Amino acid sequence: QLELAESGGGLVQPGGSLTLSCEGTGEHFEVYVVAWFRQAPGKEREGVACIHNVDHGWTTYGDSAKGRFTISRDSANNTVYLQMSNLEPEDTAVYYCAAHGFSAYFSLRPQEFDYWGQGTQVTVSS
Repeated sequence: QLELAESGGGLVQPGGSLTLSCEGTGEHFEVYVVAWFRQAPGKEREGVACIHNVDHGWTTYGDSAKGRFTISRDSANNTVYLQMSNLEPEDTAVYYCAAHGFSAYFSLRPQEFDYWGQGTQVTVSS
């Protein structure tokens, strides 16, 4: 059973940067496809970024993240990171880490992900 724990959220000013961490425990985290999603109040859950398992390392991003966010993974520490820069108030949301073990699936469709963390709040405000 895989468990995911996000950390690193907080309050940041517009134009600032923040790095979120997702630690996976209980399984071989390196074989999982891992993604970040976010959900703002009153809005649907949105795919932000996804990274394949360590055998491939492919990445893909949602439109809102392209050019500003970077997803990466540290296999030695069982952690996936989301580096966010040039943050805007519209990036305010709860950010969730999610994972699945089917290497043939590589997308930002939330229904493909079996494991979810509890989320971490990111607030972009002056």
